[in-house]
Amino acid sequence: MASIQRQLVVFDFDWSMADQDTDRWIFEVLAPDLRRKMKSLKDEIQWTDLIAQSLREAHQRGITREQIEHALRIMPYHPAMVRAVSALKDAGITTFLCLSNANSVFISTILQSKGLQDLFTEIVTNPAEWEPSGLLNLRRRIDPEGPQHSCKVGCSPNMCKGEELEAFLARQGNNFDRIIYVGDGNNDFCPILRLRGQDTVFCRLHRGLQKRIDKEGEKEGLQCNIQYWAGAWEIEEMFAKL
Repeated sequence: MASIQRQLVVFDFDWSMADQDTDRWIFEVLAPDLRRKMKSLKDEIQWTDLIAQSLREAHQRGITREQIEHALRIMPYHPAMVRAVSALKDAGITTFLCLSNANSVFISTILQSKGLQDLFTEIVTNPAEWEPSGLLNLRRRIDPEGPQHSCKVGCSPNMCKGEELEAFLARQGNNFDRIIYVGDGNNDFCPILRLRGQDTVFCRLHRGLQKRIDKEGEKEGLQCNIQYWAGAWEIEEMFAKL
């Protein structure tokens, strides 16, 4: 294979870069009864809308911005992941993209706490911002009142990760020699279908993405290489070989 001059590493965030799910973690730490309510409503209300509603309820009962930020900073995040991405960034040929169904505040707060605030060229996720009152105002990336994405393989209404990946590649000139996609969930299946034979998905074991690859990968024409991992220490090993 020709030497790699420019590569892209794409990360999902929850359960891929971090070792927890930000949306669920916040409420498990600060308001378990709201977490239970989310579990009962998840099939009735679109997920991003449900998190926005739960954040409003948390604010109404007095949960503060400082409490939410603290909960995010203590969320499980493996030191090996920090080492892995930092070493790859320092090597100088890698661009990093984050594609996540979390939100901009959750992700940026955690990255800053790990010293990784400058890691990603772009973070493509649901927009959120703090209001002066301390409410975290969250919206879907794709406005439900506007044009919707055209995904046919099961992306959630708020974002099609496959379309977002292709849009990013177009903005960057489509000139990456290799793409590495690190993911774990059902909604990571769509973007990996856009990868080429020289690209690789680093798929976390025993989660939704592995199940979809096993069940649908051949039928949907998955072309990229597949490597499996369970813990961030293995990502560190795998990145060291890139």
